[in-house]
Amino acid sequence: MKKLAFAAMIGMLSASAFAAQGDILARFRVINVDPATSWDNSGAVPGLSVDAKNATVPELDFTYMITNNIGAELILGTSRHKITTNKFGDVGKVSVLPPTLTLQYHFAPEATFRPYVGAGLNYTNFYNSGLSVAGVTNLSVDKNSFGPALQAGADIAINKNWFFNVDVKKLWVKTDVSADQLGGAKLGTLHVDPWVFGIGIGTKF
Repeated sequence: MKKLAFAAMIGMLSASAFAAQGDILARFRVINVDPATSWDNSGAVPGLSVDAKNATVPELDFTYMITNNIGAELILGTSRHKITTNKFGDVGKVSVLPPTLTLQYHFAPEATFRPYVGAGLNYTNFYNSGLSVAGVTNLSVDKNSFGPALQAGADIAINKNWFFNVDVKKLWVKTDVSADQLGGAKLGTLHVDPWVFGIGIGTKF
């Protein structure tokens, strides 16, 4: 009986195996982008602090399995964040597009529970920024930022073709903030550095 139970357990663990070399895994997640903001105050307004609020948005990603254990994932999504300051209150919103590429290691590609870790690079584009101070001074942010990215998560098999996914990422993102009506004077550097928590569903093709 023990041998039969052990064989059945092994069969269950391997029945949903499909994360193999050459596969493309597609995941649709709902993510919460939670900025861990800090402010470099070496600018034109001493004592100024800036904060970016969190946002919940959809995200799509694709992983190409280079080997059974190693995959490359491209993460696509965009979020819009309210920006607040200690001196001027709410100053508007800015949209962020941070396509991120990570190289992953999948620990158990033939199991029902398939954890992975990853590391890579994010390129963040800031766009559609409507930032101003009291409607008088327009604020500008740099249009792009490069930074490292770390990732951990797991795929949990639902059946042969579908799986449940949980994922967390840490991105390092920063941008300079300047005031247009002060001759483009730099106010400081905003470090966004978000945690990105995701949950979703995936399949392969």
